[in-house]
Amino acid sequence: MISIEPRQQISRGMRIAIPIIAALMALMLAAIPLAFAGAPILSAYGQMFTGVFGSVFSFTEMLTRATPLIFTGLAAAFAFRARLWNIGAEGQLYLGAMAAVAVGSGAIGAPAFVMVPLVLLAGALAGGIGMLGPAVLKTRFGADEVVTSLLLNFIILIFVQMMLEGPLKDPMGLGWPQSEPIIDAATLPRLVSRMRIHAGLLVALVMALVLHVVLGKTVWGFRIRAVGENAAAARHAGIAVNKTLLGVAMVSGALAGLAGVSEVAGLKGYLTADLSPGFGYAGIVVAMLAGLSPLGVVLAALYVASVFVGADSMSRAMGVSSFLADLVVSLSLICVLIGGFFARYRLVWHRKENAA
Repeated sequence: MISIEPRQQISRGMRIAIPIIAALMALMLAAIPLAFAGAPILSAYGQMFTGVFGSVFSFTEMLTRATPLIFTGLAAAFAFRARLWNIGAEGQLYLGAMAAVAVGSGAIGAPAFVMVPLVLLAGALAGGIGMLGPAVLKTRFGADEVVTSLLLNFIILIFVQMMLEGPLKDPMGLGWPQSEPIIDAATLPRLVSRMRIHAGLLVALVMALVLHVVLGKTVWGFRIRAVGENAAAARHAGIAVNKTLLGVAMVSGALAGLAGVSEVAGLKGYLTADLSPGFGYAGIVVAMLAGLSPLGVVLAALYVASVFVGADSMSRAMGVSSFLADLVVSLSLICVLIGGFFARYRLVWHRKENAA
């Protein structure tokens, strides 16, 4: 007879090993459809590796792809630590991008050392407000934030499309639904000349470090973790649960908003309705792969970005569908969830005693 019993504690080594094993298992499982596609597996994975680490350009492209994933991964991880299920990072990303364009497309004239922080602040504030609504509905009326934040994504995207056809539309855009471009003073500086990698990556890394310190070393971080472990017990201990959740919501939304700022002010230069290929949703996968650890989010985002960039390179070189990247990421998440289950529980075999 087999029973499932909870483990007394989860070792630090096991927590680190689970996402690594999950990533390797995902690549092994993805080899099956790759083989059915007729591609030599080792050559295909070799092409993926070369497509990421084969040149300075490809490596910086991977870092550029990872930047918004770090922001949205941090947004999800920080909220999930308090059991606030923010599924609205995609919409908050667009709110941050729209605020960055509204401020940074010439409405304000100032030097770069003023404009860049102002654009970042505007995007963070807009994203934070985007998550504050679902959080208020949850704390005030008990509404499910999964539903409200998810549905708000579609409302925000429709609103962005309306703004791109109206007040934010570029009169010089030849009729295309896009915003006016970000002025040079509000553009995030490039980190490497003639490459697309920009200072948004540094902001993302700083945010990961700040959240790591906040969650592990501060009183507020202790309150967040307490609320996430048991909100009723935290409330009984005197912690203002609703106030804590609202603060977490603002920070989580702000991080997602910064992802939008990094895309328009650091990479694309203007806002369109197809700015994000799903960074907000991919951030949830990144957060889960990282075990909700802020520093782990950086590594998970690099892994996911490497898979996407490497799969694109493999697709071009070998004629294999680039959708393999989505498969690998999905398999990674499934493997992490399975690994997390066996980290918390163990299977115990009980021998049946013969009846007397």
